[in-house]
Amino acid sequence: MSSLIFMLFFALSFSVSTGSQRGILRVISGKDGEKPDFAVELNATNFDSVLKETPAPYAIVEFFAHWCPACRNYKPQYEKVARLFNGPDASHPGIILMTRVDCALSINSNLCDKFSVKYYPMLLWGPPKKFVGNGWDPKQENSEILAVEKGRTADVLLGWINKQLGSSYGFGDGKYENEHLQRNSSDPAQIARGIYDVEEATSTAFGIILDQKMINSGTRASLIKFLQLLVAHHPSKRCRKGSADILVDFDNLCPSEILSANNEEVDICSKKGALGNYQICGKEVPRGYWMYCRGSKNDTRGFSCGLWVLLHSLTVRVEDGESNLAFRTTCDFIYHFFVCEECRQHFHDMCTSVSSPFKKARDYALWLWSAHNKVNERLMKDEESPGTGDPEFPKVIWPPKQLCPSCYLNPGKTSDENSKIDWNEDEVFKFLVSYYGKELVNLYEDVKELQAGGSTQKTVNEELVASTGAVVVPLGAALAIAVASCAFGALACFWRSQQKNRKYKYLLFEEYITITYDNHSSWYNNNKNKLILKQNLKCRRKL
Repeated sequence: MSSLIFMLFFALSFSVSTGSQRGILRVISGKDGEKPDFAVELNATNFDSVLKETPAPYAIVEFFAHWCPACRNYKPQYEKVARLFNGPDASHPGIILMTRVDCALSINSNLCDKFSVKYYPMLLWGPPKKFVGNGWDPKQENSEILAVEKGRTADVLLGWINKQLGSSYGFGDGKYENEHLQRNSSDPAQIARGIYDVEEATSTAFGIILDQKMINSGTRASLIKFLQLLVAHHPSKRCRKGSADILVDFDNLCPSEILSANNEEVDICSKKGALGNYQICGKEVPRGYWMYCRGSKNDTRGFSCGLWVLLHSLTVRVEDGESNLAFRTTCDFIYHFFVCEECRQHFHDMCTSVSSPFKKARDYALWLWSAHNKVNERLMKDEESPGTGDPEFPKVIWPPKQLCPSCYLNPGKTSDENSKIDWNEDEVFKFLVSYYGKELVNLYEDVKELQAGGSTQKTVNEELVASTGAVVVPLGAALAIAVASCAFGALACFWRSQQKNRKYKYLLFEEYITITYDNHSSWYNNNKNKLILKQNLKCRRKL
């Protein structure tokens, strides 16, 4: 059975296309000393995918022709505005995605025709998703896509943007000072943007592990188990795909035999090795800024907030039978890889205080919720005297009454400490499942609905890999894998390669696929499965 599960996992791990997207909201490096471009270059192959996945609520698309003198003269003006919104040093990141399309390239001819481009440069403004799978007609009434008629200088364009948003952006604005904060804690829809911060936190954590050379003989198994947890239950399919890629190749990337018994640092398991070429959440992450977890100061919230959201999102996705292993996996990961010593030890103490194994996912989710509130209580006291907390986001007991009044048995009772609150834990659990489950991936669901009604097409596997851990693979491949034994792993992989263009879609099973995730030592330490891994890696190279 374990060999079958592995083969199913392996088939999935490289069935989802990564696409040809350019990292969004980043600076595009210039050549030969040229100044970098801040506006993102789009073409017919990546237009829909980039605009669909941007977290920015607004986008501007400049349609131009590279041979047009007026376009060349306008580019510095457009770039001056794009610098405010795009790139790691942007003053106001995550607000507007500024892009451009070269209509003089034949690949973009149909795209420019869809948007009725009659002159250069032409600027269109609107919600990014309204550009996806659609076009634009200037005669269309009530369109959410607007033509920017007066934007021929940077000052005029920025003035037009300020009028649309009711803002007061200026070219003298410094690097991102966090003025556009989501302060309304009673709005549950805010967590929808948290999916981008979960991706950011996952990528940041993986980068820290590699930068600090934290993988050694004592920590290697903990990382493998946590990767398995991410493959099965990460709310972002990009991160599930990236974690799976790393997990499948991990034995070659960071062989156990090269790690010494005394935990000496080994470059091959750091950023200097092949492992450094892997991007756990895809090419476009990290973006260099936070959305839901953005603090009012650059040194508050951010990574720690994103990591908490990730951990909560995992607790509401595991099944009862895996809850205790998920708990131990999380505790081990924080203990070995969280670099804040005091925080790490405090979390470890809370883990070791658990006397009996978890049997229900509900109990695990409520434990992490309680642990998070204990951390908040401690930080309230620690930050009060030196004033190091975020003034716009003071630590509070979660969830607040405005967000979940039913979580409180006595909503009218005032309380400053967690111990004084009478919680309705059934309602708290319902809140956690909704908030860190459905609400967290709400933006992804909107994208799926848009694709269902639009002309944009994606592969079956990209469409249907759900965040619950359910897996979709071609039916023919699934049947072939089911009858194949370990000895015929290579043959099954070859058969799959012959059928890879078939597009059947079926829900294969509802349980997670974390490769014999039902034992503490994990599939990775099983010699038999190591043999399967090597066989299929050879097959993968042939493909």
